[in-house]
Amino acid sequence: MLTDPRFTTEVELTIPFHDVDMMGVVWHGNYFRYFEVAREALLNQFDYGYRQMKASGYLWPVVDTRVKYRDVLTFEQRIRVRAHIDEFENRLRIVYQIFDAASGKRTTTGYTVQVAVEEKSRELCFVSPAVLFERMGVTP
Repeated sequence: MLTDPRFTTEVELTIPFHDVDMMGVVWHGNYFRYFEVAREALLNQFDYGYRQMKASGYLWPVVDTRVKYRDVLTFEQRIRVRAHIDEFENRLRIVYQIFDAASGKRTTTGYTVQVAVEEKSRELCFVSPAVLFERMGVTP
């Protein structure tokens, strides 16, 4: 089921100067921004981006994340960031891979975990809300 192409996306980015340190290497915290760009594109594929999440009455904070740096990214390097939904029943776990656009070499892997929180009550949902399943076109 998660092989459906709607649950994977890729975005292409060019590393800007303000993302690198004095050695021309991307500062480690900026990788999460690249994940965020890909995650927003992924969620928009099934019309459940951040605006739609909030409109549905749920907030989806990131509660866990990991990144593994396999190779450096540098100023003006073109990269492809792939995001894929790995879990969604009780939490939204999205896995990421970053590739050098020219060579196709994988430089980075990681994941984020988000959980649904009902906006009005601020209660954590231990099962993803029905709206997520509806937008994804899957049954719980």
